[in-house]
Amino acid sequence: MSQTGVVADAHSIIIIAQIHEINGQRDELKKFKDHVAPLPVAFVSHYRQFYECLLSLHFKFDDIDAAAELLLDMNRSRGSHPVDDPGRDFQKPHFVPIGSQNLRNGLKIQIMPELIHKDSALKEEGKSDLVLFRDKKLLPSNRALSKLINGYKRHGKMDELSKFLLGLKKELYSSGESSVICDVIDACISLGWVEIAHDILDDMEFSGDSLDSSAYMALLSAYYKRNMSREANVLIKQVRKAGLVINLANNIVLSKNVPSNVGRSSLSIKEASSIYQPSLSKCLVEEVSDAEKAVSHIIYELNSSIYFFSKAKMMGDALNIYRRMQEMKIQPTEHTFMYLVCGYSSLEMYRDVTILWGDMKRIMETGSLTLSSDLYEFLLLNFLRGGYFERVMEVIDYMNKCNMYVDKWMHKSEYLKIHKNLYRSLKASKARTEAQGKRFEYVKAFKKWAGIN
Repeated sequence: MSQTGVVADAHSIIIIAQIHEINGQRDELKKFKDHVAPLPVAFVSHYRQFYECLLSLHFKFDDIDAAAELLLDMNRSRGSHPVDDPGRDFQKPHFVPIGSQNLRNGLKIQIMPELIHKDSALKEEGKSDLVLFRDKKLLPSNRALSKLINGYKRHGKMDELSKFLLGLKKELYSSGESSVICDVIDACISLGWVEIAHDILDDMEFSGDSLDSSAYMALLSAYYKRNMSREANVLIKQVRKAGLVINLANNIVLSKNVPSNVGRSSLSIKEASSIYQPSLSKCLVEEVSDAEKAVSHIIYELNSSIYFFSKAKMMGDALNIYRRMQEMKIQPTEHTFMYLVCGYSSLEMYRDVTILWGDMKRIMETGSLTLSSDLYEFLLLNFLRGGYFERVMEVIDYMNKCNMYVDKWMHKSEYLKIHKNLYRSLKASKARTEAQGKRFEYVKAFKKWAGIN
C-alpha cells in the first residue's frame, strides 16, 4: 500500500492491527494509536478491535503499566472531538512509517482513520475477549481485568492496581458506583489472596472512596473461614471506625453511609444482553493457570528487536540478538526465523538463509517448532534464487510430509527467470566434481517436479 499510494481506511487499519498482533509487532501497531485515539465517539465501535489487538500485545509483552494506561485512555477526550468539528480535516490522510522512523528512505503508509465506506465489510462485533463496547464506551472485559490483577500481583505492584481501579471508576462510572472494585476484591478472596483484598480495601478507604458493604462482609467471612481471627478483629475495628455497624451474630455488615443501590456498574452484564461474559473470579482462576503455560514475554521483546534490525537491514545486530536467545536457552519461534530470513533475503544473503534452515531443522526434529506454509514457501524461493537446489528439494519434501500445497507454477517461473540455461547442455557423466554432479541431480529433480522440459 505504501508503494502504490493506496490510502488505508478504517477497515484496512483493523486488518493491519490484526496482522501486527499475530506477528507480535507491538511497536508497529503503537504508531497507529495517536491517529485513532482522537477520533470522535461515533467511530469508537469501529475501532474496538484495534484496541483489542493493542491490549493483547501489551499483555504478551508483560507490559502491565502500558495495558492499564491504554484501558484508561480508550475513552478520554473523545467528547471534545465531534464529528462535525469544523477545525479538523477528516479527509486529510496521515502518514505512518513502516519499520524504523530513523530510516532515510523508509516507507510510509497513508491512512484515513475516519474513512468508512458504506459497503465496508468491517464488522463491529468481531472478537470481544479483552475490550467490550457498551453505551458508546470501550470497557475492559473481566478477562482483561484478570490479566491486570495477576500481572500486578506477579510484579508486586498492587498499589498500582488500586490506582488503576480508581482511575477506571473516575473515567467510566458515576461517583456512586463501585461494583468493579468490589468484584476485584471478591475475585482476590476467591483465590485466597485475602491480604491483597484487604490492601485494596485499605487503598479505597484512604482515597475516600465508599465501597459496597458486601466487600467488607466477604473479607470478614473469608477471615473467619480461615480462622484468621486477628485479621478479622482488625477489619472489625476498621469498619467501625469508618462508620459501619457490624452484627456479629448474623455476620452482617450494615452501612450507614453507603446507599443500598451502590454496586451496579456499567460493566455488569444484564441478563438480556446477547454477549456472555464469565465472572471475574472465574477469569482470574483461568488466568493464573494459563499464565504458567504462556510464552515468556522475553521472546516477544527479542523478536521485536530482531524485526527492527532486520527491517533496517542491520543483520549483524539481528544475528547478535538471535545468538543471545541461544545463550539464554530461549526457544526461537517461527516469527524469529521469518524476520531473519526476510532480512537476509532483502540483502540477497542466501547462504546465511541455508544456515538458518539448518537451525530450523534441528529444532523441528525435537518437536518444539512447527513452520507455516508461508515460511516454507519463502525459504523455497530464497533457496531457488540462491541456487541451493538440494535445500530446495528438502523444503519441498518437508511440505509434502506436512500435506502443504506448493505453488509449482510460481517456482517454475522463478527458475526460468533466473536459471533458464542452467546445465542445459551438461550431462551427469561430464560433471567435473562430485559436488557438481550432485547439484546436477538436484537441479534435474527440481525440473522434473516443476514440469520443466
